[in-house]
Amino acid sequence: MGKFVIGLSSGSIDKLTGAGVMMSGAAADDMEIEVYVLLTAARAFMKGNEELQDSCADYPHIKEEFFKTLKDNSVPTWVEFFEQAAEFTDVKVYICSLAGKIWGGVKMEDFNHLVTGFCGIGQYLDAAKEAELHVNI
Repeated sequence: MGKFVIGLSSGSIDKLTGAGVMMSGAAADDMEIEVYVLLTAARAFMKGNEELQDSCADYPHIKEEFFKTLKDNSVPTWVEFFEQAAEFTDVKVYICSLAGKIWGGVKMEDFNHLVTGFCGIGQYLDAAKEAELHVNI
């Protein structure tokens, strides 16, 4: 079993969904998964923000088409992808404490059920160095 580490710094739905797809592949390959939530991605993990559709950062001009295509193809939401991966392998999701504070999240209760705990940037960098596979989204 290898380790897959994601540095998730974008809260854009296309990036969150992409991370979920990658996690599904890693789970199918029996990899341990650690997600380090940074910057604007922390906003998506705040309680109540799981279904926000206000962000499609790189392609705002096709946002409506993107959401329609996801729905038409019965693509799971990013939250569902994260949950499905956790059904098959060990998934840990850490919120960078600075990123959490930026969005008003200072305690675990401020975040959704996907979040395992808080971290500092050093923990993320150490995990990235030790991982068999590391991506930054």
